[in-house]
Amino acid sequence: MVAFADLSLSFLFGLSGLTARHDDTSLESHHAEHVVRSPVCEQIASEVSSSSVVYYPGSYQYLKDNYHWSASSTQNSQCTFEPTTADDVAIALRILGQTQTQFGIKSGGHAANAGFSSTPGVQIAMYSFSDVVYDSTAQTATVGTGLLWDDVYVALQPYNVSVVGAKVTGIGVGGVVLGGGYSYLTNQHGLGFDNVVSFELVLPNGTVTDISDSTNPDLFFALRGGFNNFGIVTRVTVKTYPQSLVWGGRISYSHDQWDGATAAIAHYAANLTDTKASIYNTYNYVAGVAEESTILFYDAPIRPYDIFEDFLTAPHIEKDIGTRSYVNLVQSLPLNVTSNLRSVFHWIAMEEVTVPALDMIANETLFWGAALEAASAKIISYDVDIYVPTLYDHVASPTAYPASRDKGYSFIEVYYGWSDAQFDDVIFQAVNASAQHMIQALTDLGQNIADVPVYPNNAPPNTTLERMYGVNVPRLQEIKKAVDPDNIMGLSGGWKF
Repeated sequence: MVAFADLSLSFLFGLSGLTARHDDTSLESHHAEHVVRSPVCEQIASEVSSSSVVYYPGSYQYLKDNYHWSASSTQNSQCTFEPTTADDVAIALRILGQTQTQFGIKSGGHAANAGFSSTPGVQIAMYSFSDVVYDSTAQTATVGTGLLWDDVYVALQPYNVSVVGAKVTGIGVGGVVLGGGYSYLTNQHGLGFDNVVSFELVLPNGTVTDISDSTNPDLFFALRGGFNNFGIVTRVTVKTYPQSLVWGGRISYSHDQWDGATAAIAHYAANLTDTKASIYNTYNYVAGVAEESTILFYDAPIRPYDIFEDFLTAPHIEKDIGTRSYVNLVQSLPLNVTSNLRSVFHWIAMEEVTVPALDMIANETLFWGAALEAASAKIISYDVDIYVPTLYDHVASPTAYPASRDKGYSFIEVYYGWSDAQFDDVIFQAVNASAQHMIQALTDLGQNIADVPVYPNNAPPNTTLERMYGVNVPRLQEIKKAVDPDNIMGLSGGWKF
């Protein structure tokens, strides 16, 4: 449940309103005389091409550009900027650097940590980089970082191919190709950024360049996990794979049915060898009600009989499973009721997904779900992502994350959603306490996971660079210094080297 992104702005403004440009709407004209326009914003507007647009408070586009899935990530910027060309991105970077103005870079807006892709300065929204170009000869697709993965899947469906992107609806391209990307296809093809062929990158000095393993191996290493430390990525070329219809969907279990669900998850994990299979399990506590949902996935129209049978025969309260397109599976999942809540994630590795480990996770869900209700918690979710040990074997060159690919793991993804900012510190302390408790519990069960890197896309805001990037930190710092000696990218949010 945690990651099913909400499209509420689409319904608020109308689907066309999210993509159409509102250069001179009556609303903007009505508010124009009341808006104090930042000199930096006006300078960007005056120097970029006419196709790129700066928006100010009072316009629909300004609201959309600043909007983030998590309420704790949304800020009111001085203005928003929607560039349409890499050259205009370069112009904006030059101005922002010269004026030392803070800025944010938004792809899909699903960052949970405050200030990571938002800003009180200039909000750069990448929506206009929305092209999808399929190359059947090279078996690649070049996609803009302003797209959601939904858009990419839909565009590639007529060619019967797909890519390794987000597993749920509403996630932007940028955070996956620069941060990791655990997918339903990861057991077969690795992480999302393992399948990147090249990046179109606007360097902090304004140079627009293509980065690949052959053109610049240092930057290619750094971009795959290093986010926005090295410039702004406008497009990315990724490998495509043949995509048939798939089998799968969601099945849910009430609290009194958890024993059956837990047994099914553990049996699946102990016997998983078929890389076409994937599951995504969530133990949830929502408004005082505990339930577990599992997304079943098989990358073929018909599932093998034995892999998922335990899930289907265990007592359950809801099921929506069948043969469908990959796009339909992703988009049929429920919209995220976590939209507009304050949000934090955490991430813990597992060597084995056993019944004792799952019982511990279920108990964490129940304990913190009840304990944090007084701190305005609305949703507490502990998700179990199960992967084959070879998930990291699908890349030819090293990446910023993970520092070691010698061994693959499964993971616990923790999500807390709450409504009242006065409880931020309470929630942060709770999610860290829960993570430490689970690490100790898994250690006591004989699992050597205490030092496994935390996934940067799901790390809480106080996480150290060493906890995520390990021995790669010095190399990443050297690359950052060489590429951005004036620390222009330090004016934006996120993990910083």
